[in-house]
This record gives sequence, structure tokens and C-alpha cells, in this order.
Amino acid sequence: MADPYSILGVARGASEKDIKSAYRKLAKELHPDRNQDNPKAAERFSEVTRAYDLLSDKDKRARFDRGEIDVDGNPTGYGFGGPGGGFGGAGGQRGFRADGFEGFGGGGGGDAGIDLGDIFEGLFGGRGGFGGNPGGGRARPAPKGANASYQLGVSLPDAAARATQRITLADGKTIDLKLPAGVEDGTQMRLAGKGEPGPGGAGDAIVTIRIQPHAFFRRDGDNLRIDLPITLDEALNGGKVKVPTAEGAVMLTVAPGSSSGKTLRIPGKGFSRKDGTRGDQLVTLEIQLPEGDADLAKRLEGWTDQRNLRARLGV
Repeated sequence: MADPYSILGVARGASEKDIKSAYRKLAKELHPDRNQDNPKAAERFSEVTRAYDLLSDKDKRARFDRGEIDVDGNPTGYGFGGPGGGFGGAGGQRGFRADGFEGFGGGGGGDAGIDLGDIFEGLFGGRGGFGGNPGGGRARPAPKGANASYQLGVSLPDAAARATQRITLADGKTIDLKLPAGVEDGTQMRLAGKGEPGPGGAGDAIVTIRIQPHAFFRRDGDNLRIDLPITLDEALNGGKVKVPTAEGAVMLTVAPGSSSGKTLRIPGKGFSRKDGTRGDQLVTLEIQLPEGDADLAKRLEGWTDQRNLRARLGV
């Protein structure tokens, strides 16, 4: 394999972000699913993936840059066909490395007590040699692509109602998501096979839910709260008033003589719980008097409320 930096088309000092971006672009272009009639694209895809596997691993990349390992992860100066013409190299101290296998020792051409059958089983999928799987060994599966991370902003009412959300993935495709029961800020959803492509299939997409602040709704545990302005005559005489909820407006009955601060409850209009039940919506009344209303001031002229509303406060 050629130099991994050249394969990905990045400079040797490229950042992790640049390397990942270059890989994603090439993997998308060369993926076997998009190039079924072009075997060279599949070879190139495999080459790009191996280059990314090396450069995305900080330790391997540093060792490669220092010249300690080659592009295949083998220690430099050792391996098949190295000095000495055998597995052990010139001094017989180190062997080859493949799929994370560090190598083996032994001098002079002996195996120093190492079971070569076990080595070949791990490397080639069986004890019978380089081909097939006669010994029943299990071949190592090809690695999947990396997971892709997404942030999905969801409004507070949508989170309470578990409204369907649409997300656009890196490949431009859109997916409609049903929010899970008990959704909270930071809840993660996994979309199988929607991550980065890889030789063993695509990784997953991890979607983190971010619940957005709202202009007049606020969360209180499993309940949804709202402060509802009402007029003086609605408070004095009572009546039905319209109240917004996560799923649209409903009519709420205000009892005659209601005061500011009184809280009314609308059952089942709060946040969903993991067991499928829902909290309530809590509506706190706020009486708002008109400013500079001469007619109202004239009507109340000479009238005073004789109650001591602050007695319980000790004043």
C-alpha cells in the first residue's frame, strides 16, 4: 500500500478532522454498493479504509510517523522476506504483525515452543494453513465503518408530545424519527447501519436529542408548566378560556373569584414516562390589569378591599 497520507490526499500534518473528512468523501465515492461494476473501485475502497484505520489511531499514526511501523502496521525491518529470509528476521527476535498480532520470537529458525498452528488459526482462519477453515477456526470479521454522531434540536412541546422529528444525514438522506417514551435532554437514539461505510458494513448513527428552551412552556419533572394571563373580569366572573398545550389549544374552565397564582391541572398533557404514561400540564393564572383604564378606576372609586392579605406573612 502506498503512503496513507497520499491515499487520502492529505498532508502529513493534517488534523484528525481533515483526515476523517477526506476518508468520508472517498468512502462515499468508492463504496462497493455504488460501484458494483467496477472492481478497481472496491480495491481502492479497501485501500482507503486501511489508510484511514492507520491514521485515525493516534498511537499507530505516531509510530508510523517515527518510522517504527510500516503502512500495514508491521514493525519496520521485519516480516516476510525481511533480513534473514524467514519469520524471525535477521536475529529471529520479531515476526510479522497482522490484525493486531504483535509477532513472535525464537532464534536460529526454531519456533521457541510456539504453536504455529495457533498462530495460523488466528491469522488465516484455520489450523490447516493459508486457505479454507478445515480446523474449525473462526475467521476474523471485516471491521464495520465508524459511527456517525448527530445533534437533533427538539422543541419543548414536541418533546412532550413525542412528535415525529425529521433529521438529514451526512449522505443527504432524511429520516423521520419517533421520539422514545421518557425522552429527556441528552437522550441518545441509535440508527443501525446509518454511520460511516466500512468493509464489514456501515457503522451506526448516534443521534443525541437536545430539547430547546421555549417562550412560555417550561418543564417541571414529568409535567409541563405555563403561566396563563387572564383579565380581571375573567377572574371575577369565571368562564372558559383558551389554553395552549403541546398538542394544540384546549378550553379550560376558570372558576369565579379565581386569584393570581392559582394553578389548574390538565391531566395527561405533560411529558411521557418510560412506562408510556404522561404527566400533566399545570396552568398558573396571572390576573393582568389594564394600564391607565379610567373607566375601571371610576368604577372602583371609593371601594377598598378590607382583607389583610399579608397577615400570614407577619406584617
